[in-house]
Amino acid sequence: MEKEEQKILSGNLRQDMDYLNRTLDVDKNFDVIYRVIHFAGRDACMYLIDGFCKDELVQKLLQFFMDMTPDKMPADMHGLSKQFTPYVEVDIAERCDMLIHSLLSGMFILLVDGYSQALLIDSRTYPARGVEEPEKDKVLRGSKDGFVETIVFNTALIRRRIRSTELHMEMLNAGRSSRTDIVLCYMRDRVSGKFLDEIRRKIQNITVDALTMNQESLAECIYQRKWYNPFPKFKYTERPETAAAQVLEGNIVILVDNSPSAMILPTTIFDVVEEADDYYFPPITGTYLRLTRFIISLFTYLITPTFLLLINHPQWIPERFSFIMLKEEANIPLIWQFLLLELAIDGLKLAAVNTPNMLSTPLSVLAALVLGEFSVNSGWFSSEVMLYMAFVAIANYTQANYELGYALKFLRILNLILTQLFGLWGYIAALVIALLAVCCNRTVAHSSYIYPLIPFDWKNLKNRLIRRRLPGALKDRQ
Repeated sequence: MEKEEQKILSGNLRQDMDYLNRTLDVDKNFDVIYRVIHFAGRDACMYLIDGFCKDELVQKLLQFFMDMTPDKMPADMHGLSKQFTPYVEVDIAERCDMLIHSLLSGMFILLVDGYSQALLIDSRTYPARGVEEPEKDKVLRGSKDGFVETIVFNTALIRRRIRSTELHMEMLNAGRSSRTDIVLCYMRDRVSGKFLDEIRRKIQNITVDALTMNQESLAECIYQRKWYNPFPKFKYTERPETAAAQVLEGNIVILVDNSPSAMILPTTIFDVVEEADDYYFPPITGTYLRLTRFIISLFTYLITPTFLLLINHPQWIPERFSFIMLKEEANIPLIWQFLLLELAIDGLKLAAVNTPNMLSTPLSVLAALVLGEFSVNSGWFSSEVMLYMAFVAIANYTQANYELGYALKFLRILNLILTQLFGLWGYIAALVIALLAVCCNRTVAHSSYIYPLIPFDWKNLKNRLIRRRLPGALKDRQ
């Protein structure tokens, strides 16, 4: 098999065509187009994938080649590519595996009889949608463009924002069958060289057959996380300015072909909670938004276990807060009410994803009525439980990271169960487990997951919590 992969073009057009036609199975693959042509006294053959190449460009190139005379024909493919190919993105190759990979990636391949190399013309164009604002990472201010499924467009969106020679876009690929394109984006003078070499080596050593789930498959190959720690190790964004800002901060941004988002690493808990809106408003507003997001995330974890603990021990409730007590006796234990509603909320999310747009509004109203008023009136759920779970469901959307929301959900369910079983000690034990899950976690770069809190760095911690003016901003003249 290794010898087959390293096969070299012979220079005999008929033999090379037979090998490529047999490997590509052109008689069965209708979209693999090959055509034998004659120009400048030589036979030639072109290969392309229907739907990938620009028809007008290919037609102009063929017209130019066919107008060549035998006396102008160079001695080798190198001369043909340098002197007589009127196009910018041109390369040559002699290994058949490289030819096949380039062809299946959308390139135009030209073989000429007597030449032991092939001409590769990057005339591909991929089906792509416009760079409109992402549906998920929306902002009130700022640019309205977003990443798409075409990797070249995504790199251009970052290049447009960072016009520096230090910005490097390094192309790799992974997957024996898929040969998925992967781009490492980094600033050469700011990135950690050791960490960059480690990520590059891990991608090059990936042995899977295909990255079937794009970035998630790549993330699982790069970092073998512990299954019992749900906190995210990577941050994903569909916004080019967010990716560009992370590159300027010395992080690595990974772009995967066919994926409309960028993967940022290393990532701490503070990186996960940050959003673009923090920087599109004045410092005081950005600080308020950031701190509000932290506090609400903390409340989504604590509010239901704390309520369950106090209801199970009503003597601990201060008299001024006696209004939080249940107004009516519960027909079903509170712990089961909370667990059922946790499951029901996820059911509503899944239903919303799979509901056609024209039906989403009426079905949402129906679900709100059935699970809200009717479920309380029927005695299945207490109104207080519905109130707190409604807060949790809505508050989860104050931060954009989906994985962080589920990490808090899993810890909240664990806290509910331990609180019900062991009372105050179970509540404290759940808090300790949550703290350990965060504090003992490590980033992909093997650093602290909660830096600059541990190890403590007041200057960086202040920058994480408080939105400050940009460094180097103009000062008023005295």
